[in-house]
Amino acid sequence: MLQTKEIDLHATETYPGTQAVARAIALLKAFSDAQPEWNLTDLAQATGLNKTTAFRLLAALEAERLVMRNPLSGGYRLGVELIAMGGTAMRSNPLRAASRPILVTLAEQCGEAATLELLVESYVLVVDEVASNHPMGMTQDVGNRLPAHATATGKVLLAALPDAQLDAMLPGPLARLTDQTIVDPQRLRAELTQVRQDGFAVASGELEPGFVAVAAPVQDRERQVVAAISVGGPSLRLTPDRLPEIAAMVQMSARQISRQLGYWPG
Repeated sequence: MLQTKEIDLHATETYPGTQAVARAIALLKAFSDAQPEWNLTDLAQATGLNKTTAFRLLAALEAERLVMRNPLSGGYRLGVELIAMGGTAMRSNPLRAASRPILVTLAEQCGEAATLELLVESYVLVVDEVASNHPMGMTQDVGNRLPAHATATGKVLLAALPDAQLDAMLPGPLARLTDQTIVDPQRLRAELTQVRQDGFAVASGELEPGFVAVAAPVQDRERQVVAAISVGGPSLRLTPDRLPEIAAMVQMSARQISRQLGYWPG
């Protein structure tokens, strides 16, 4: 059974009702692609709540269509109202709006899928994607969370972190997804140093076998790295000979998005 991160309620106890909100959010965040449905007992245990509290909160969420019951199993799933809210959040995101036209052009130029991703704790979140024009193109769905250490975008975003924050995120051996995944934190640190020097990152077969991606950082007007964009596809098309050309196009596109956000080199 998947375990979710325990929520810290200390900061929410000052104001009446905020603890209930934090607990309800913890229930919603327990759902994932790997665990799209929970029964009451397991969900309560995963979020550290007693069954009575979990049931009351789920009933309130169900009334607002934020969760729904599977009529066959009786389990809980995310509700349709979250789909509408997610769509609104994406459409109103200024970073996504600024990057969308550039991602479209980048995907057309490279002939592969282009994505916009953010760092969320030790994962990257796919905020937007323009699919490949190939019938058998490889994609990462919007909303997916992927281990940062195994992705090109993750390497770019990790490379921009202060050492103290990076230390906290790389305490020990990293999860192995394929034979090519970097699991040694020291080896990953060495690669992140190279990423800072090069201005782009490559992940080859580290997330899934045969998948290659090239990523570059997006910066805001304060010159802070706020996102990363990437181009990804099968190793049969993204060959070593093509990677320098792809990297140059990804870097140029990242700079264009950065300019939209007010970044100016100097």
